[in-house]
Amino acid sequence: MAMMLTITASPFTRINSGFRHRHVGKVLCSLDGGDSSVLAYDSVNVNTDPVIVEKNKYTSLVNGGNGHVSSLAREKVHKKKEADEELEVLWDDGYGTVTMKDYLDTAKEMIKPDGGPARWFSPVECGRPLKDSPLLLFLPGMDGIGLGLIMHHKALGRAFEVRGLHIPINDRTPFEGLVKLVEQTVRSEHASSPNKPIYLVGDSFGGCLALAIAARNPSIDLVLILANPATSLERSPLRPFFPLLDAIPDELHTAVPYLLSFVMGEPVKMAMVNVDPFPTSQMFQNLSDNLVALLPRLSVLGDIIPKDALIWKLKLLRSAAAYANSRLHAVKAEVLVLASGKDNLLPSGDEARRLSSKLENCEIREFKDNGHTFLLEDGFCLLSIIKGTCKYRRSRKLNYVSDYLPPSMSEYIRSFDRAYGLLRFLTSPVTFSTLNDGTIAPGLDGVPTEGPVLYVGYHMLMGMEAGNLVAEFLRQKRIICRGLAHPQLFLPGEAAGSEFSFFDYTRLFGAVPVSSKHMFDLLAADSHVLLYPGGAREALHRKGEQYTLFWPEQPEFVRMAARFGATIVPFGVVGEDDLMELFLDYDDQMRIPILNEFWRQKSKEFPRLRENMEGEVGNQDLFLPGIAPKVPGRFYYLFGKPIETKGKKEILTDKQKAKEMYLHVKSEVESCLDYLIEKREQDPHRNIVDRTLYRAYSAPPHNVPTFST
Repeated sequence: MAMMLTITASPFTRINSGFRHRHVGKVLCSLDGGDSSVLAYDSVNVNTDPVIVEKNKYTSLVNGGNGHVSSLAREKVHKKKEADEELEVLWDDGYGTVTMKDYLDTAKEMIKPDGGPARWFSPVECGRPLKDSPLLLFLPGMDGIGLGLIMHHKALGRAFEVRGLHIPINDRTPFEGLVKLVEQTVRSEHASSPNKPIYLVGDSFGGCLALAIAARNPSIDLVLILANPATSLERSPLRPFFPLLDAIPDELHTAVPYLLSFVMGEPVKMAMVNVDPFPTSQMFQNLSDNLVALLPRLSVLGDIIPKDALIWKLKLLRSAAAYANSRLHAVKAEVLVLASGKDNLLPSGDEARRLSSKLENCEIREFKDNGHTFLLEDGFCLLSIIKGTCKYRRSRKLNYVSDYLPPSMSEYIRSFDRAYGLLRFLTSPVTFSTLNDGTIAPGLDGVPTEGPVLYVGYHMLMGMEAGNLVAEFLRQKRIICRGLAHPQLFLPGEAAGSEFSFFDYTRLFGAVPVSSKHMFDLLAADSHVLLYPGGAREALHRKGEQYTLFWPEQPEFVRMAARFGATIVPFGVVGEDDLMELFLDYDDQMRIPILNEFWRQKSKEFPRLRENMEGEVGNQDLFLPGIAPKVPGRFYYLFGKPIETKGKKEILTDKQKAKEMYLHVKSEVESCLDYLIEKREQDPHRNIVDRTLYRAYSAPPHNVPTFST
């Protein structure tokens, strides 16, 4: 049983590398080493068990904004908390609760000299990670403090065991020494958990350090997240000014940090972290207050990087960039490069593309409105990026089911504002479901809450209904629907170079590549699964084929549902013909020689599905249809009466019964479509003009009334 003890640390307590502390402080000791999440930053050794010094001068770091460590110390908690097995849907990831002010205030405490060497610390804000979470090591930029992820600690702490590297201001360890320090930790952790990946998040200088570790350890399963890596230092627009820093008088050096703060980051982005954009008047007031509070704190930057430390770190940076660049060929790790479009310190966008061409397993994402220090800026959540790019895993191979982390509340708000906000505004989706007595009622009350559930329905043109469907299930029932999607959405190069893309959002909210294995695994995990039997042929239908099902003859999804006793919920959705006009379909494009050749060449790159099927069902060619917008109407969803398969094992062996249930499900989907097509004519707010007027005076988008059932 874990025990938390409060003891006094002597000024002569031995710290990691043998240096002596000059301050007496409290020590939080985990006797079984199991609760590193509640330990502050200085590791000491007492009877070979890891303990952490919690010195009074690090109060802001220890409290982490919520005081839970100090309360643990006061209450002397002696019981061990079991690691959470899973996250709940729409969990609190702490986004926006920590700002640049917190970074500067905490940094002011951490930079006080203690005579110690570079070392690891576990941020208290991270809390306790999920069971079997991988290790994440943060490698800092030039500041060396290790707080670059402070705005992400709470979110990352649920998915990873987080440690940060702290390099004191007066530390003069050469780059090779830092490489050995990190490498020792990486090799030790790999030896204890050889089947788990180790994540290295490198910020600027730390990116060079991460690449060096990966190059020296190609056999270790590493995932590198590089934020504006400094491998492009020689092409920095500020490089001609570096030699002049040594000539700046000491009394003028205090101005350098202020200049660097505006070169390295976007001050407005930093001040916007905890500012709600609505209402606008309040937003400007809060932004102004944050900027006023932030500016006086920038003087801390002069203490973080004093003149002699700045000159040393520039030399260290040159050494790091040269070392990493000379060994790029040896990097075998999985790499994600995050680049800023407004990086005034480094040509990060160009460098991301260069690294992508040099490294064999590298993806890039570029954030055009962020500065060099975008990890401390608004609009960026590192865990969301890791999840959306399918980089989060707990073992050597990604498992789309067991490795999936549900969306947080902030992800839900940000994503459906940014990715689907305009579509939701234009279409004002409304949902209906069928109760057990056959009554059709507004909302999703007729949909089962407990899984496994298999939702089977019609795929609108370009799959535009899926985002709203997932959003409504989250809003109304806090259920995540795991959609079975075309494998093309999961190819690494699909979103390369873009900011967080539609493909990333799709993966963030639970989509998995369609396959019988993934469907099996999802139903086995009691998930809510979204299936479109019509596939790409239905979603990319021809002119005049709207609301026509293109389903295969094989009733395999019925057998799969019966295998797990899953509930099948048929559904229909209409509204695509009220939003746009299809004027150039696949057949039209095949009659145009240039487009014909283009799509035939592209089809060779796309994953092929249903190649063994004949007719239109087997025609799963991907293309981009030509569409023209209309004055928007509305999207209507109807979920039919749930169909139980529990206790119907005969479906597994009796082909006729399986076929009958399959045809019943298909008939129910067609009935839902027919019902909605007829009833939408009675909706007084079907037109966007009527809905907009109603919203202006009466209700939010999801409360605009519709036809009565």
